[in-house]
Amino acid sequence: MTEPTSAARYRNPIIDADVPDPDAIRVGDVYYLVASSFNRAPGLPVLASTDLVNWEIISHAVAGNTPQAWFAQPRHGAGVWAPSIRHHDGLFHIVYPDPDQGVFVVSAADARGPWSAPRLLLPGLGVIDPCPLWDDDGATYLVHGWARSRAGRKNVLSIVPVDAALTAVVGPSRDVVDGDAIDGCVTLEGPKLYKRDGWYWILAPAGGVATGWQYAFRARDPYGPYEERVVLAQGDTPVNGPHQGAWVETADGAHWFLHFQDRGVFGRVLHLQPMHWGDDGWPVLGDQGRPVLEHASPQGAPQGPRTLARGDGFPDGLPGAQWAWQANPDDGWLLPEPGCLRIVAGVDAGNLRTLPRVIGQPLPGVPSTMAVSLSLEGPAGTRAGAGVLGLDYLWAGLRRTAEGDRLVVATRHRDEPGETLRHDEAAPAASVRLALSCDADGEIAVAVREPGGDRALPVRFRAAEGQWIGAEYVLFAATGAAQHATARFADVEIDVRDGRR
Repeated sequence: MTEPTSAARYRNPIIDADVPDPDAIRVGDVYYLVASSFNRAPGLPVLASTDLVNWEIISHAVAGNTPQAWFAQPRHGAGVWAPSIRHHDGLFHIVYPDPDQGVFVVSAADARGPWSAPRLLLPGLGVIDPCPLWDDDGATYLVHGWARSRAGRKNVLSIVPVDAALTAVVGPSRDVVDGDAIDGCVTLEGPKLYKRDGWYWILAPAGGVATGWQYAFRARDPYGPYEERVVLAQGDTPVNGPHQGAWVETADGAHWFLHFQDRGVFGRVLHLQPMHWGDDGWPVLGDQGRPVLEHASPQGAPQGPRTLARGDGFPDGLPGAQWAWQANPDDGWLLPEPGCLRIVAGVDAGNLRTLPRVIGQPLPGVPSTMAVSLSLEGPAGTRAGAGVLGLDYLWAGLRRTAEGDRLVVATRHRDEPGETLRHDEAAPAASVRLALSCDADGEIAVAVREPGGDRALPVRFRAAEGQWIGAEYVLFAATGAAQHATARFADVEIDVRDGRR
């Protein structure tokens, strides 16, 4: 494998944090990437890069999931599944599925927004992973997969003709690849549709998110017949998966492939693979079909931080782009106050996974610590804290009682009927500063930050992945029904201990 001449090198994953189901394009000198957001709001994060290695969130394409009332409660695993992003006739289009409703489209002249309201292009249960292609003759096609949980079928890729504005279906759907007819092919999904030198290409993974591989399919007609080849697989590397992604071409004609690797509690992290076209006309990804762990940077850019996790001082009283709620928020959830995030407490049902007013950001994929100062304002029965949320969770914070505030740590496992109190003491002050640390194995430790240094609390907890996502650092506030209470969170710091620096 010949590498581009460059003094700078990058190390995979290039984003060592949860970036589920990525797709990417280049427009001019800028690359744009989108990812699944599921139940979280704002959703559909849009990231930008000038070098394919370093990325930042520049917008969210949807403020929340549709319909608003249904997603006012956490709907874990529902909402925005694997999207695609394309640019056509001066507009960006993001095409995304809600597996319980169908395929939606949002559009914008600028990837930073504003984005249009979602419009339903293709209704139907279990229609997932859509991607459009505008053909040279003016026809427009949409490829997609199927979710058996809703549609009753899977392992099949279909193409349906649509209008160029992505507003309507204009012809019948046809199945173009039957995974059951391919030896060893299971869970074929995540297709991306391209055209090159007269060939129609579908790049799609199979085999499952943690154990699968990448196929390339090609045909002379968009409806096939397609021939296939495995073009990227784990081999003897530590990169399990490797799963769905995007082919991009740089301005100077080099080819690259972005994909994810499922790292469990740390989510679906983003990798960048070199790509070239072999003498037989098929794409060659990575090192002869094996994922690379390190490579010369595409444009010679040095690699910066490999996580999207960011601290926040909340200067305007609002959360930064790195945060997302577990459900669609409304205007009553925050009381903007410069220098803090003041959350109006929601009704407490005793379970953080059913509480809408939980805001978080993905765990970094390397050892990290989140520290935050918090205080309560409200009656007995109010609680607030910081936590690590997945299918299991831990939270640490303050609980108000008639006798005064208590500093507590509690955990809950998915098979338990309620929370388990792991630590309980009188709060040392009206405001406390807590630190939650996560090691390389996802084990969580809790400490109180005091003038003399950190005081470790005698609690250890193993974090767990969420529904199709990794675990998240979160903040929350809750109280009893018909009670008004708020919690203030200030000076969020996230320390990431990446071994490369």
